[in-house]
Amino acid sequence: MTMPHEPGRMLIVDDNRVNRLLLTHALEQSGHYVSTAENGKIAMDMLREKPYDVILLDIDMPVMNGFEVLEALLNDSELRDLPVVMTSASDELDRVVKCIEMGAEGYLVKPLNPVLLRARVNASLEKKRLRDQQRELFRTFATPEVAEQLLREGFSLGGKYVTASVMFADIRSFTSLSEKQEPTDTIELLNNYFALMFDAITGNGGTVNQMEGDGMMAIFGAPVFHELHCDHAVRAALEMIELLNVFNEQRAIQGRGQIQIGIGIASGRVIAGYTGTQHRATYTCVGDTVNIAARIEKYTKTAQRPVLIDRATRDGLTGNFITDDLGDIMFAGKEQAIHIYAVTA
Repeated sequence: MTMPHEPGRMLIVDDNRVNRLLLTHALEQSGHYVSTAENGKIAMDMLREKPYDVILLDIDMPVMNGFEVLEALLNDSELRDLPVVMTSASDELDRVVKCIEMGAEGYLVKPLNPVLLRARVNASLEKKRLRDQQRELFRTFATPEVAEQLLREGFSLGGKYVTASVMFADIRSFTSLSEKQEPTDTIELLNNYFALMFDAITGNGGTVNQMEGDGMMAIFGAPVFHELHCDHAVRAALEMIELLNVFNEQRAIQGRGQIQIGIGIASGRVIAGYTGTQHRATYTCVGDTVNIAARIEKYTKTAQRPVLIDRATRDGLTGNFITDDLGDIMFAGKEQAIHIYAVTA
């Protein structure tokens, strides 16, 4: 047999000891690591204890049969994407169709053809690895919860109304700062800055959906809704300021310039969804709440306060946050004043 590029972690589930031994031998010959289980219940316990790449699953077993295992996998958010290749002595069409409908990658009839076995296992491994790469890519820009939802449901272009908190953050006087240093220093500064800000945002359930220059936009409460989105957004903002203070201390020791940021947060109804094309899309939100958050962020320069929020965000807080009432502020293009609060702790 041709050796695979990388070995996989296989779990063979079959109540017949001879079948388990033959399959184990065939897969180990191809360089894979193999574990076995004699029924579905044992297999489910093993799957929750350690990771596997592919399952080879018999249908007719005592205690818990193959159909029951497929159903259990389908209902488990951590295991539902694990590739499963069904193995059975029966080639009845209705059994094959049922397995595929329940999420199986393929169906092999015993005695197993070694060429078909190798092809199906390698194809399943490739799908698993691509899926893992997708998950890591999603998690670069989103929380694990958002990444898992995207992997489960995919995305469709279009939007819907959701209630969320929107954050805008921007480095103050960044243009003048960048003009005083080398381009490589500017890029290094931005990379380090964004690494810190991303950690604070995603660590509090937010999704960074837009970056432009030294500015960013993040959403809390979408695409996965959380009723405490106001708390999460404000807590993220305070962590961003705290991390920036430590970052500035390190830059001071190195004799480098300090940076300050302004953060504006507004909460309310927005239109959220994926925009673009099927080949290139981004999750974003639009609406009055987004515009208010952007204006509040700009107002941080006038107010000389790093974190400002609107009344809707203030009213939605359940945690012990300290705020200062800055009163009604009239923004250009708005017919009504926006009540603003500064968050101090």
